[in-house]
Amino acid sequence: MPYLIDGHNLIPKLGMRLDSIDDEMDLVGRLQEYSRLKRTQVEVYFDGAPAGQASTRKAGMVTAHFVRLGSSADAAIEGRLIKLKRTAKNWTVVSSDRRVQRAAGAAQAMAMSAEEFAREMAGVQSKRPVKPKGESGLSPEEVEEWLTFFEKRGR
Repeated sequence: MPYLIDGHNLIPKLGMRLDSIDDEMDLVGRLQEYSRLKRTQVEVYFDGAPAGQASTRKAGMVTAHFVRLGSSADAAIEGRLIKLKRTAKNWTVVSSDRRVQRAAGAAQAMAMSAEEFAREMAGVQSKRPVKPKGESGLSPEEVEEWLTFFEKRGR
């Protein structure tokens, strides 16, 4: 089952810090590993993208949406549920925000709190084979692409 995830809602539940410069990139990397292991599609939404920096990026089976300042990840997830129409019932929405959970229910999608999903990720990732030290889930080209993206975003 594919997921729609409120990224800033999930970051602290994974023991990461929202004030870290790489928090979003770190989450995308973790979600990429999760989606690879589960063989499922993930869309993650981050709000607060500065003017001219709102965008959508794809890394493997993970699509990261950077929502412009003045809008919210919650609103973007609700909009995505509306666009999915009847197929929304095949998706799981990850957010601890009650408004987003209600929107998921109204669209007949599954709803899961960020805490529940963090536990799910931990369970799935504890079963993965151990990678050699220093091996990344991203290809060198993907790492470079993300680094360039986040450098531009931080200016």
